[in-house]
Amino acid sequence: MWTLKSWQGRFLPQPLPPAQERLRYYSGWCDAVEGNTTFYATPTRETVTSWAQQTGPDFRFVLKLPRTITHDHRLTGAEVPVRAFLDAIEPLGPRVHALWVQLPGSFGPSDLPVLAGFLRRLPPTHRYAVEVRDPAFFTDPGPLERVLATVRAEWVPFDTTAFFSSLPVSESEREAWGKKPRMPLRDVALTDQPIVRYLGRDDPARTVEGWQPWLPVVAGWLREGRTPTMFLHTPDNADAPALARRFHDEVRALVPDLDPLPSPEPVEPLTLF
Repeated sequence: MWTLKSWQGRFLPQPLPPAQERLRYYSGWCDAVEGNTTFYATPTRETVTSWAQQTGPDFRFVLKLPRTITHDHRLTGAEVPVRAFLDAIEPLGPRVHALWVQLPGSFGPSDLPVLAGFLRRLPPTHRYAVEVRDPAFFTDPGPLERVLATVRAEWVPFDTTAFFSSLPVSESEREAWGKKPRMPLRDVALTDQPIVRYLGRDDPARTVEGWQPWLPVVAGWLREGRTPTMFLHTPDNADAPALARRFHDEVRALVPDLDPLPSPEPVEPLTLF
């Protein structure tokens, strides 16, 4: 996501610029984005070309495979939609940091042979990252780790522990309470490009408090020569870009040679007239 109404006048201009320019403003705040929209539909090449034109070659897209592939076909007999998706995202070139296989909660350890076969059939020109939501994978992670290791794929943890640590207090938190998965905490990297999703609270202070355990983990990965990507969310996402930059600054305090994030373009504040 790179456009939110509450970001207007803070992270994006007010009124909003044309759709073909909004990602450019976002890329001044953060250097990576979750491609969540691709889960719902494969974009056109024209749309993807616009994304490439708005971002530099080092910008990272982590794009979800369409749910047609992961949820409807459950990774079986999906050759046609996979080819269509890979063709559509081709204009992004090196900006595709990883393709993200988010699996439904009903996809369990007994389905591992299906995942293994699917990953082996994918072209090696891309990196792949898998997110599972069956808690049984976390009880015995070895089988999934071995499947992922065969194709150098990453396991994407979704850290919701801070979010579920106490009852919701806002409308957006109550809405997310029934939708977000309660996943066990995992902080193990399988490759040189770990990817983490973290869900905080609408209160920025509680979000910052909840991510503290990740600071030494991410700093350690950097010292080991890995290139981690951290995605920070809150239920309303109102402060997400600023929080992402704060997290980066806190990691940078531990790893001073980490490059700074880009400087955002100035945005005029909202006015009454």
